[in-house]
Amino acid sequence: MVSAALAMQASSTQMQTATTIQASNARTERDTVQTLLGIGQGGAPSLANVGAGVGGNVNVTA
Repeated sequence: MVSAALAMQASSTQMQTATTIQASNARTERDTVQTLLGIGQGGAPSLANVGAGVGGNVNVTA
Protein backbone atom coordinates (compact mmCIF):
# COMPACT_ATOMS: atom_id res chain seq x y z
CA MET A 1 0.00 0.00 0.00
CA VAL A 2 2.87 2.34 0.80
CA SER A 3 4.55 1.67 -2.54
CA ALA A 4 1.27 2.38 -4.34
CA ALA A 5 0.95 5.70 -2.53
CA LEU A 6 4.56 6.59 -3.41
CA ALA A 7 3.97 5.66 -7.05
CA MET A 8 0.87 7.89 -7.16
CA GLN A 9 2.84 10.76 -5.64
CA ALA A 10 5.67 10.31 -8.16
CA SER A 11 3.14 10.23 -10.99
CA SER A 12 1.55 13.43 -9.72
CA THR A 13 4.94 15.14 -9.56
CA GLN A 14 5.74 14.02 -13.12
CA MET A 15 2.41 15.36 -14.38
CA GLN A 16 2.99 18.71 -12.68
CA THR A 17 6.47 18.93 -14.23
CA ALA A 18 5.14 18.01 -17.68
CA THR A 19 2.39 20.62 -17.41
CA THR A 20 4.90 23.29 -16.40
CA ILE A 21 7.21 22.43 -19.30
CA GLN A 22 4.32 22.37 -21.77
CA ALA A 23 3.11 25.79 -20.61
CA SER A 24 6.63 27.17 -20.92
CA ASN A 25 6.94 25.77 -24.44
CA ALA A 26 3.59 27.29 -25.41
CA ARG A 27 4.71 30.72 -24.16
CA THR A 28 7.97 30.39 -26.08
CA GLU A 29 6.14 29.46 -29.27
CA ARG A 30 3.72 32.38 -28.82
CA ASP A 31 6.60 34.80 -28.33
CA THR A 32 8.39 33.41 -31.39
CA VAL A 33 5.32 33.83 -33.59
CA GLN A 34 4.73 37.35 -32.31
CA THR A 35 8.35 38.21 -33.05
CA LEU A 36 8.10 36.79 -36.57
CA LEU A 37 4.88 38.72 -37.19
CA GLY A 38 6.37 41.88 -35.70
CA ILE A 39 3.72 42.22 -33.02
CA GLY A 40 3.97 42.11 -29.27
CA GLN A 41 6.65 44.78 -28.99
CA GLY A 42 5.91 48.01 -27.18
CA GLY A 43 4.93 50.37 -29.99
CA ALA A 44 4.09 47.83 -32.68
CA PRO A 45 0.73 48.20 -34.39
CA SER A 46 -2.02 45.74 -33.56
CA LEU A 47 -3.36 43.25 -36.10
CA ALA A 48 -6.92 43.75 -34.85
CA ASN A 49 -7.92 45.98 -37.77
CA VAL A 50 -6.40 44.09 -40.69
CA GLY A 51 -8.59 42.70 -43.44
CA ALA A 52 -10.00 39.19 -43.52
CA GLY A 53 -7.55 36.58 -44.77
CA VAL A 54 -4.38 38.50 -43.97
CA GLY A 55 -1.68 36.00 -43.09
CA GLY A 56 -3.64 33.08 -44.48
CA ASN A 57 -1.02 32.15 -47.06
CA VAL A 58 2.05 31.99 -44.84
CA ASN A 59 4.80 29.65 -46.05
CA VAL A 60 5.71 27.55 -43.02
CA THR A 61 7.99 25.09 -44.85
CA ALA A 62 11.11 27.26 -44.50
